[in-house]
Order: sequence, then C-alpha cells, then structure tokens
Amino acid sequence: MTDPISDYLTRIRNASMAKHRVVEIPASNLKKEMTKILLDKGYIANFKFADDEGPQGTIKIALKYDSRTKESAIRSMKRISKPGLRKYADTSSLPRVLNGLGIAILSTSKGVITDKEARIYNVGGEVLCYIY
Repeated sequence: MTDPISDYLTRIRNASMAKHRVVEIPASNLKKEMTKILLDKGYIANFKFADDEGPQGTIKIALKYDSRTKESAIRSMKRISKPGLRKYADTSSLPRVLNGLGIAILSTSKGVITDKEARIYNVGGEVLCYIY
C-alpha cells in the first residue's frame, strides 16, 4: 500500500455506501487523529482502538446514519494531497469546504487539525482531505 490515508478514506467510503455499521482499519497515529476529528465533528458515531490485533492494532469505527432516511452522515470524502503531488496551504489560502459546511483536515506543526482550527491558530500545513 503506497498511500495509507487514501486507503483509510476508501474503506470508510465503501463501508458507508454498503450501509455497514462498523469498519475496521489498520491503525497509525495519523489515522487515529483523523478519526478523533471525525468523531468531534459528528461524522461518525464512535470509535475504538484495538491494540491487540496486528502489529500496530486496528481502529474500529462505528459509522453514523440518519435515522429516517438511512443516509450516511458522510456525503463525500476526497483526498487532496497525494504522495505524487503534495498540496500545502498557508494561513492566507486555507481552503473552505462547501463554504464552511464541510471540513478540511490538515497536518500542521500544531498536529492534525481542521481548517477552522488552523485559522484560529494562524498556521498552515498539508491539506490531507475534504469531508462533507
């Protein structure tokens, strides 16, 4: 696997399209931080880190669906910065996803944060993905 972030996003996207309740993903520190952001922003129901499985453990993510329409809380997940072409943004050019309705996840010197937090901290970084 050459791009673990893209694999992470694809596993969540495929599980939500197939209406699965739980998806298991191989863990890494970056994926754990991204999962915490998804929970804080309300895109997933819950998560659990299982360190006993595999060399690095796994992340079990409980996906969130609308109770009436059965649609996933995550409408779209798009990888922006790829291994072949990294995308960086400074404080003046931070992206706004769906005019502020979605989030952009950035890897900065302050850690893995959203675009809104990056504006507050006045930092830029690598734009990992857009989620809405």
